[in-house]
Amino acid sequence: MARIFCIANQKGGVGKTTTAVNLCAGLAQVGQRVLLVDLDPQGNATMGSGVDKRSLELTVYDVLIESATVAEARVRTDKLEESGCAYDVLGGNRELAGAEVELVGLDRREKRLKAALAAVDAEYDFVIVDCPPSLSMLTLNGLCAAHGVVVPMQCEYFALEGVTDLVNTIGQVHANFNRDLQIIGLLRVMFDTRTTLQQQVSEQLQQHFGDKVFKTVIPRNVRLAEAPSYGLPGVVFDPSSRGAKAFVAFAEEMVARVGEASAPAASPAPAAPAASAAGDD
Repeated sequence: MARIFCIANQKGGVGKTTTAVNLCAGLAQVGQRVLLVDLDPQGNATMGSGVDKRSLELTVYDVLIESATVAEARVRTDKLEESGCAYDVLGGNRELAGAEVELVGLDRREKRLKAALAAVDAEYDFVIVDCPPSLSMLTLNGLCAAHGVVVPMQCEYFALEGVTDLVNTIGQVHANFNRDLQIIGLLRVMFDTRTTLQQQVSEQLQQHFGDKVFKTVIPRNVRLAEAPSYGLPGVVFDPSSRGAKAFVAFAEEMVARVGEASAPAASPAPAAPAASAAGDD
C-alpha cells in the first residue's frame, strides 16, 4: 500500500517544492516506487522534475474533475532514469487555478484526489503531494488524501507562527475529514549553523516537538537553489553537494520512520510553541 504524504506549510518561500522534488528523487534512489503530485498552479514541482508543464496533455486538474485517471495523466521523469532517481509525476500547471472555482460546486469536492489515488495504490510505495502555500480546495484535497504531513520550515522567528497555524489547520482536517491525518515530522531546511537565531529556534522545536522533528537537517546550499533552472532535482544535479546528500539521508529517514509507524497517532500533533523572541545574531 502506498503511503501518501503532503509537503505543506501555509507560509510561502520555505522550500516546500524543493523538499518535494528532492525527497522524491531521494526515495527513488533508495529503491522506492514514487509518484509526485503537483497541486500548485505554478507547476514548479513539475518543472523541477524535468517535465515541461506547458506540454502536458493531461494534468492533476483533469484528474480532479474526473475527466482522466491518474494512470492516464501521469508521466515518467525520463531525464532522471540514468541517475537511478526516476519517478512518476502527476503534473500541475495554470489550469489548476480554475479548479478552485470548479470544485466548489462538485460532489465529494474535498476527496477527489483520494479516490483517484486509490486506483494506483498498489503501484507505489510513496506518493508525495506538493501543496500550495495556502489553505485552498487544492490543499484540502491533498490533506484529505494523505496519511501524514511533512512540514519543511526555516528556523526563524516568524516560522514558529506558521507552524502554529498549520498545526491548527491539520487538527481541523483531522477532526472533520481525515482521521488518519497526522504530522509525520518537521524538517529543518535552509539551515545555517553559523546563525545563532536558527540554532535557538531549532533547539526550541526539538524541546517542544521531540521526535516529531526529523534528525536530518537540510543545509542552505547553492547547488539546491541552482538545480531547478536545469530542470533537475538537486539530488541529480549535483549528487556530491551537501544539500543532495542531506536529502538522500532524509529519504532514508522517511523510509525508516514509515516502517516504524505501525498505526496512526490518536491526535495529529501537539500544539506549536509560542514564538518567543530569541537573541539577535
